[in-house]
Amino acid sequence: MSKYSADRAFTDDVHIRLAVPLIYNPIQWWEVNLDQYVSSAIDIEQGIDYIFRYDGALKSVQERFREAKYARYADFTIRYRRDTNKHEDRKASEFYKMKAQFFTYGITNGEKAVPSSSNDFLKYAIIDLEKVYNKLATQEITIKDSGANYCKIIGNNTLECPIKYNADGSSSFFPIDIAAIIKLWGKEMIITQKGFI
Repeated sequence: MSKYSADRAFTDDVHIRLAVPLIYNPIQWWEVNLDQYVSSAIDIEQGIDYIFRYDGALKSVQERFREAKYARYADFTIRYRRDTNKHEDRKASEFYKMKAQFFTYGITNGEKAVPSSSNDFLKYAIIDLEKVYNKLATQEITIKDSGANYCKIIGNNTLECPIKYNADGSSSFFPIDIAAIIKLWGKEMIITQKGFI
């Protein structure tokens, strides 16, 4: 099984067993059942994993779940570029194509290699991506290839986030610190969270 397939299988399992009952049901976001073709198309073309219904409105969501060894991190990550990809049209990653309104990020209490070892979240958050992209457009959040490991607050109202590179050279990503978002702009960008603050 490829790394991507293993990651996808882990995320799918966590979605069904943990995210739906522990994250979405308590805030009354109800999953919309999609045709497999539609589900695949919106994932590939728009970076949308799921659609939920809340109070008559539809909510589009990208999900990423990690295993317990990542619990020390206070940020969520967005895939940025795949510059070594031989296909030119695949070099720009999810940051460039993602149209999801929300990003659900969670860290389970188990291991990816043993899916049944996860029975809860150590941390999770639903982030309002439209507000994140607005902050990027106004440069209140900046992405900088600075060599730093973590985001830092610059002045009174800017969050500078570093570009990070996967060890295998396959892609880059950038972290966005959830506690820093809340410190700068309050809880308006976070729908719900556990363990990040």
